[in-house]
Amino acid sequence: MLSDPFSHLPTTACRTIDMQKGDVLFRQNQTTSGLYRVVFGSVTLQRSGLGGDTLTLHRAVSGGLFAEASVFSATYHCDAICTEAGSVIKIEKADVVATMQSNLAFSEGFTRLLAVQVQQYRAHIELLAIPSAKERILAAVHAGYFDATVTELATRINLSHEACYRALRGLCDDGRMIRVGRGKYTLS
Repeated sequence: MLSDPFSHLPTTACRTIDMQKGDVLFRQNQTTSGLYRVVFGSVTLQRSGLGGDTLTLHRAVSGGLFAEASVFSATYHCDAICTEAGSVIKIEKADVVATMQSNLAFSEGFTRLLAVQVQQYRAHIELLAIPSAKERILAAVHAGYFDATVTELATRINLSHEACYRALRGLCDDGRMIRVGRGKYTLS
């Protein structure tokens, strides 16, 4: 069972979906049907840019929610792709809307969750505004963003993977980070 506020939903509102790496949960412009919580594994929300490059909008890991905006939208605004095998709980949109209208505790709890996410997204925008690739990477590492591949880190912090590798090498040369394995780095 999901923790509050989702414990206020009927049990039929949630179903578990097992996923393999590369599975697509939904595509951009597909009609919305619900939001999701990662049980274990990871899911990346991605959108293709005008130049064909991929932009990672969000990476959800164990316990994380994604597609919350789908409750108030007719279509999904990005693709949800499994990047690490696991499972998710799909929470039906219709049940969320109905419970919001009939249960104050659920409405307040869900709104509180969304408010915390707004704060997190604002912190992310602040990180993206750091002009120096080295300093942006350091801020991202301190924020816990570097928990997957260098390429995924690069897309999360809006750098090309080449610029990300160059900055990581520079941080190692400066003695601020240490390369501990292929694609693996740690703070000095």
